[in-house]
Amino acid sequence: MSEILHGCLPDTEYLEVTARSGHRYGVWVTTPPGYADSTDPLPLIYVLDGNWAVGLTAPLIVTQADPYLAIAPYVQVSVGYAGEEAADWAHIRNRDLVPPGEPVGDDMLATLAAARESGAMTREQVDAYLAELEEPRADLFLDFLTGELHPHLRSRLRVSESGHGLFGYSYGGLFALYAWLRDTGLFASVGAGSPGVASTDSRVFDLVQALPEPGGDAAAPRLHITLNEAELLGEVPFYRAMARNVLTAVEQLRTRGRSERVSNALLRETHVTGLQASFLSYLKTCHGR
Repeated sequence: MSEILHGCLPDTEYLEVTARSGHRYGVWVTTPPGYADSTDPLPLIYVLDGNWAVGLTAPLIVTQADPYLAIAPYVQVSVGYAGEEAADWAHIRNRDLVPPGEPVGDDMLATLAAARESGAMTREQVDAYLAELEEPRADLFLDFLTGELHPHLRSRLRVSESGHGLFGYSYGGLFALYAWLRDTGLFASVGAGSPGVASTDSRVFDLVQALPEPGGDAAAPRLHITLNEAELLGEVPFYRAMARNVLTAVEQLRTRGRSERVSNALLRETHVTGLQASFLSYLKTCHGR
């Protein structure tokens, strides 16, 4: 595991980390107000899609000092792509964030075809997008986060033993939901913003049905799911279908007795504008003092 260090956002250190898989990731570590003057270990909150999300989510670390909120201190770890892959993060992410065996779905194919016909995407871009969905490996990426990156960060930061979180949006939200269902034991809470459950045959439904009977374990990780009004009620068929699939998963979790550890919120945003609002909703709901 090698790395390169250089400055980035305020109070943010940038690293490049090579996983055992050979994939290289860009990692932004953002520390909170007062971090340098303290010796207290803090939990880490991992945020996916770092190339896009870090600029929208990392500044919210100042909410820890907001007297009107009760957000507990944390260090944010935004994970994205480095080198040549950084420019292609929008389709490279499919490899890491989509569960193995996840079907593409007719709605996704129709949306990509429409994007190609309208000129919003080129044929090459559509082909690259679909290529990364042929054999997605969210399982390997989850192993990297929990078994490689987390121990590496513990060796260089003041990291608490518990209280860690994970947040993802869109396909990142699908990964977050997948990670919660896998429950590696690392994350105390998971935020899944507008999870990209793009098919009625999603692996998510199989994993929900495979959950063990609830045992009343108060230490089980919390899950916070957000959707946007425009996804539910807007003019884009793909997002309406995705929202219906997410609601189906929520209903199945209820029938499986997981209501006490699952919360949700409906945001007055679109799929594009909802990332920051979703992350803030997760912080307020799951990471309070």
